[in-house]
Amino acid sequence: MRPDTVELAAAAILLAGFLAWLPGKRVVQSFAKKTVLSMVLLGVLPVGLRLALWRSAPAPIPSTADDTSFVLLADTLAHFRLANPPHPLARFFETNFVLQEPTYSSIFPVGQGIALAIGKLLFRHPWAGVLLSEAIFCALCYWMLRAWISPGWALVGGLLAVMEFGPLSYWMNSYWGGAVSGIAGCLVFGAWPRKNGWLIGLGLGLELLTRPYECVLLVASLALMGVWRNWRVAARAIVTALPAAALTLAHNHAVTGSWTTLPYQLSQYQYGSPTTFTFDSNSPPHRDLSQEEQDNYEAQLLVHNREARMPFLRRLANRARYFRFFFLPPLYIALAAFVFTLRDRRMLVLLIPVVVLVLGTNLYPYFYPHYIAAIACVFVLMSVAGLEILGQWSESAAVVIFLLAASHFIFWYGLHLAGDEDTVAAMTPYETSYYLNRGDPEGRLPVLSRLREAPGKQLVFVRFGPVHPLREWIQNDADIDQSRVVFALDLGRSENDTLRKYYPDRTAWLLEPDDRPPRLQPYPEKPGLHFELP
Repeated sequence: MRPDTVELAAAAILLAGFLAWLPGKRVVQSFAKKTVLSMVLLGVLPVGLRLALWRSAPAPIPSTADDTSFVLLADTLAHFRLANPPHPLARFFETNFVLQEPTYSSIFPVGQGIALAIGKLLFRHPWAGVLLSEAIFCALCYWMLRAWISPGWALVGGLLAVMEFGPLSYWMNSYWGGAVSGIAGCLVFGAWPRKNGWLIGLGLGLELLTRPYECVLLVASLALMGVWRNWRVAARAIVTALPAAALTLAHNHAVTGSWTTLPYQLSQYQYGSPTTFTFDSNSPPHRDLSQEEQDNYEAQLLVHNREARMPFLRRLANRARYFRFFFLPPLYIALAAFVFTLRDRRMLVLLIPVVVLVLGTNLYPYFYPHYIAAIACVFVLMSVAGLEILGQWSESAAVVIFLLAASHFIFWYGLHLAGDEDTVAAMTPYETSYYLNRGDPEGRLPVLSRLREAPGKQLVFVRFGPVHPLREWIQNDADIDQSRVVFALDLGRSENDTLRKYYPDRTAWLLEPDDRPPRLQPYPEKPGLHFELP
């Protein structure tokens, strides 16, 4: 389908929505008051929209270092344990964001891993946990908004959450997450005006399990908002959060051997703090890596390193572009109108968590939007509160802005749903903050398919090129020895022979993932021999 066809369809939907608004207004407002039905709708909608894209974008392949580490965490939890014993030949399995000593474990907190493990146990795939968490987040976003604004605008906010964080978002198309922390934020900020300490504690506990540092910022925000003035609410929140604190301590002890040392902290101690990336410009280019690709990779590292060294205020200004993730472009007008709601003290107080989390995460040298997912629902509230103010001035203006936001989403969703690969590839550079795992740009599927088709157990030695981003291929199950396919670092023939003797019943392969496409061949039995697969 051509882009102009998708654009015409989006414009037609925009016009139809505007013409149907007045006669359909009462129906929408009546439906919005039905809390359970509205939450069911908003839970089903993002999952249904994403699964409709299955033909062009099936379940994402774990590829980044974060993805593979979270998948390992999910597999560990699905075995009903918090850590795995170290492997006797751990040097072959070194990879990013995974500890090898004192245990073989992911370095991440358990929150996102629990969601993935639930998906793995119930539906035999960890990505199902991502879909479930997204459904719960979008439904709870509406529930949170019901405590702040009218039901009709709360439903509008729930739809905005679907469009902003749903089928085209990296929250839904990777294993990093975002929605679990978003659920925590919905519970906290939905329970605060309701003075429900139990739900506040549940949200804080979930945030602690997912993003411990941001949980501290969230607690500081609540303290500044005055939630602790009501001792009953505070006591209930503390009691409810205690199980999460206990699980965090238990996870720390199981992984690191210390109750108070986070796995991430131990990783920093063992491997160094990720303050800068390095690039060896003197290394000869890989034989299948173009000079342009090598230059682009070096440029990306320079951008990361420059931001890591920036002064606090300059770094803060530089990160402003990331906040586009939380607002569809037409909503910038609604965001400006939100300023007029600050005469209401409740709305003014909402700026506290925004300021605290934005400034607090600015201390970290790098940033991604899911770091502050706990205030995603607050950003949605700011948008719809601004729309509500605009609606008081001119109902047509508010409707048009919402429909423009909807048409923006519909255009890009329709393009991914019906567009051919060439069209999508040509248009992708113009997307704002969307991320959809279309195709197989890294060439992983042929490699994985070949290994699945090979009889018996497999051992794959991975030989990286001199220029290798954090796109990981050393990804193994929680129980390495029982895995059908084991990926191991190529440490040289003499070292490799040690692992081959450890796995005498496995067929050995050599994988060079930085070739274009990745090269998989039977492991050469003699130095210098290379066998090409047919």
